[in-house]
Amino acid sequence: MTVHVPEPQVSNQQGANQAAAVRTTCPYCGVGCGVIATPDGKGGAGIAGDTAHPANFGRLCSKGSALGETLGLENRLLHPHVDGARVSWESALGTVAGAFRRTAETHGPDAIAFYLSGQLLTEDYYVANKLAKGFLGTPHVDTNSRLCMSSAVAAHRRAFGSDTVPGCYEDLDEADVIVLVGSNTAWCHPILFRRMVDARTTRGTKLVVVDPRRTETAEEADLFLGLRPGTDSALFSGLLVHLDRIGACDARFVTDHTSGYEGALERAQSIAPTLAATAAATGLSEADVSAFFDLFAATQRVVTAFSQGANQSAQGTDKGNAIINCHLATGRIGQPGAGPFSLTGQPNAMGGREVGGLANMLAAHMHFAPEEVDKVRRFWNAPNLITGEGMKAVALFDAVARGKIKALWVMGTNPLVSMPQADTIKEALKGLDLLVVSEVMADSDTARATARKTVLLPALAWGEKDGTVTNSERRITRQRRFLKAPGEARPDWAVLADVGRRLGHGAAFGFTSAAAVFRQHAALSAFENNGTRDFDIGALADIGDAAYETNLPVQWPLTKRGGTKARLFSDGRFFTFDKRARFVAVQAPALAQATSAAMPFVLNTGRVRDHWHTMTRTGKSQRLSAHRPVPFVQVHPRDAAAAGLTEGGLARVSTAHGAAELEVIVTEAVAPGNLFMPMHWNDSNASMARVGALVRGVPDPLSGQPELKATPAAIQAAAYRSRGFLLSRDPVAAPAGWWWARATIAGGAGLQFATQDGSREAMLLMRGLFQGLELAEYADHARGRYRCAVYDGERLLACLAFGPDAGRPDWEAAKALFAEAVPGAAERRALLSGRAATAGAGPVVCACHGVGLDVITATIAGGAGSVEAVGAACKAGTNCGSCIPEIRKLLPEALARDAA
Repeated sequence: MTVHVPEPQVSNQQGANQAAAVRTTCPYCGVGCGVIATPDGKGGAGIAGDTAHPANFGRLCSKGSALGETLGLENRLLHPHVDGARVSWESALGTVAGAFRRTAETHGPDAIAFYLSGQLLTEDYYVANKLAKGFLGTPHVDTNSRLCMSSAVAAHRRAFGSDTVPGCYEDLDEADVIVLVGSNTAWCHPILFRRMVDARTTRGTKLVVVDPRRTETAEEADLFLGLRPGTDSALFSGLLVHLDRIGACDARFVTDHTSGYEGALERAQSIAPTLAATAAATGLSEADVSAFFDLFAATQRVVTAFSQGANQSAQGTDKGNAIINCHLATGRIGQPGAGPFSLTGQPNAMGGREVGGLANMLAAHMHFAPEEVDKVRRFWNAPNLITGEGMKAVALFDAVARGKIKALWVMGTNPLVSMPQADTIKEALKGLDLLVVSEVMADSDTARATARKTVLLPALAWGEKDGTVTNSERRITRQRRFLKAPGEARPDWAVLADVGRRLGHGAAFGFTSAAAVFRQHAALSAFENNGTRDFDIGALADIGDAAYETNLPVQWPLTKRGGTKARLFSDGRFFTFDKRARFVAVQAPALAQATSAAMPFVLNTGRVRDHWHTMTRTGKSQRLSAHRPVPFVQVHPRDAAAAGLTEGGLARVSTAHGAAELEVIVTEAVAPGNLFMPMHWNDSNASMARVGALVRGVPDPLSGQPELKATPAAIQAAAYRSRGFLLSRDPVAAPAGWWWARATIAGGAGLQFATQDGSREAMLLMRGLFQGLELAEYADHARGRYRCAVYDGERLLACLAFGPDAGRPDWEAAKALFAEAVPGAAERRALLSGRAATAGAGPVVCACHGVGLDVITATIAGGAGSVEAVGAACKAGTNCGSCIPEIRKLLPEALARDAA
């Protein structure tokens, strides 16, 4: 079987060592930004936004802008391994196929499971689902999209009869009010947030932010509703009651195109019967609730965009339906500038849903009605097609722990960091007869897990793989290859097809290219559809290889019968059996787990601005690592004072399931009684910071999405004798017992640490680590201080600063010095004194342009009195704008200091 993997194009004008620019798609969030990558012929590439792409029109956020810094092969998994030993692909895949066959024969096919990823390409996803659900006969295929989008999927299906996002990004340009629910859009979807801010500038659009945390997005809002965790559905139930009471509903639309209104309204009245009751249920002021209700009622063009803050909940589906109810009641759906809008978290969460990536669906948005099962069986000619749902992610890993699942294939994700109760899962994997991990990074937590038989398969990374992804507005875009495959890495779809052939299903898995997979995927979407299913891209079913290579972004549906549609449901016809949308009577809001005297805080989790998932890609960039270099916990000042916590100190956050030690940020962004911890750090870049180890993850009964935003927790100070940092050209492992966090810096790796050791032990450590090299040292053991710089001739190899916990050294000046391999005499002295040789830039605020805090404050002090003036002077905030909320906060602070 010959697999066609096209080589990156080479332009004659540029020469053999310089490949032509390639249009591709960003591998991060669900915005789906177009990227132009220009390979440099040395394994790297220049990165620019694609001005022709309708998702971003050339804009890129800090992560997208830094993609060129993430292409190195450090720590890459480049060859297949079985039980730690390098083997051939023939041996590795023989092991996988043989183990699958034995497992199915001995325990049944449902003892096999797949756990996939929203970062896979659609073609990879399609072949995985076809193999598992159609030919192995296991229903247990789920994805990490279960952790981010499945509540939105369930809400869509209940309301619309299909998993349909009704609107498009142009609605953000045309809305007069945009309500953001549980979405720190300024940091998590920056390019979309800039469109919202542009709409405010051009048409006066109002921004309302609904979130328990005063995020950077909330700082930019016209109205911030800082409600109590878990009470979103109370707010929107109160809104539905208000709309009905004042006659703001669209009675004709409700009568002609919906059902269930009376029941949903009656339930909403029991939850939040009055404005005052809504305020009491949510913890908001009556004035703020009234302002929101009046604004929504008086504005026809309203988009309500919701994301992880709503979805990642044991009541996430109800939250989505409470929002959708208000749009159905007012007929504000499928119209320009109006509708509910699910903001997708991953680059191909939508594409995964199209091919049946979730355990409760089949491919092409089909489910388990007998006629749909029959369609897929006949189309695939699948002898073992499943007839019912499989286990969703939380249940799937519980089944691994119980021994029900014997063989598991994990692709493109790191569940030992992202899944709830991650420590329990780590132990459970050891009992598997077979664990297969398709990975890019050799040192990811899951790649380092072990089972009775462990197979590691090297996957292609972004820039090396080739296929399609679908973004939040149903737009399918090509991810194109512009780098050669490193080592022995292969496309995931090709590996899966190889296993299918080895299991005796050659005719079904005779794919020779990603284009061939896509054609079959498109054909299935149109198979016996006739407008009965929302997902239909039949117009692309016969696309040729050349056309696939050059295909432009397209939005589905794209049927053979007619063109595409930017908005769905504008005709009031839905995908239920009677074509009516359904109002849903939601449950009264309640957290899955209540706080207690022992666990009095509510732990919220989420993302930071410049990192992505578990940092296997963004962690390689020094720009992206500079803004938030260590894992942290946000604590309200009142709670910090009560617990004896200080800004920059360390704290231990514990739950019933695990603990983490994090640096403290004291801020009023979190309400009293709440904590916030980011999700990105793993065991490769921090000693004790895996958020998944702390959360219980009670799943939503409908969607299966786990609660990741409200875990009962406790916090206390973590006392260490000493703090410091170590900068080195190559990463250095911290001694056992140290608290540490590692970040990429210019010229090497930086390690911030805390320890019970004193300065004498630090001196002995450095002398042991760098024997035979020149050490320039400063020691004041009486005060617990020690500094050291390590040289190989004139070249600076490492530097350490060590001091008492109360006076921890700051590393910004040293990082600037370390960026130069051969420092001058003044710089050498500065490394030992701890003082900057020249004025520094300070901690990075604008990652896109690398502008530091000190530069921005100096710019403001020099007369820049607005965000625009700061940008004109030093470029900060002029690219993606995700740092603008931080700059805006600095303006009054810096100006006040200057006035004083």
